[in-house]
Amino acid sequence: MERHERLGIRHQVLKKLRDAFLYSSEPTFTLSSGRKSRYYIDCKKVTLDPEGAFLIARLVLDAIAVDEVDAIGGMTLGADPIAVAVAVVSYQEDRPIAAFVVRKEPKAHGATSYIEGNLPRGSRIVVVDDVLTSGASTERTIGILKEAGCVIVKVLALVDRKEGGRDRLAAAGYPIDSLFTIEDLLKA
Repeated sequence: MERHERLGIRHQVLKKLRDAFLYSSEPTFTLSSGRKSRYYIDCKKVTLDPEGAFLIARLVLDAIAVDEVDAIGGMTLGADPIAVAVAVVSYQEDRPIAAFVVRKEPKAHGATSYIEGNLPRGSRIVVVDDVLTSGASTERTIGILKEAGCVIVKVLALVDRKEGGRDRLAAAGYPIDSLFTIEDLLKA
């Protein structure tokens, strides 16, 4: 993707993320960790939007262009729309990358698996999430995927809240990147 096209897409996605950004002077938003925060990024408003999903997929494909990747996915529900959008757009661009989903608990029937999708042992994967905070859920996801025999090529977040997740995952030896950070959303 050309630099000017990438910047235009980034600008469009950033505008959508800012529209989905909620801020309070008091810590009123409860995060998935249970911790309270002064802001909340409702990424599903962007990742489930047709234009937002398409544009994010283009940015993700650009971010992993030099990586040899078989599949992309992560913990449900934050990763699901991103992974599916990337799979569809990658097919359109003649570089098919499969999507997968990691369940929070193993399925109670059938194969009783944590992982949904075609993900053979040895698959080279990108673990994606909409928001990276502490990195705990991403680390848990990586553990499930490694147990299934996957090779983690990269971890990619749509937005990094910059609250320790990047450092945690980097210290564990995983290449980590984000398309945006909290600073991007806070800038006027």
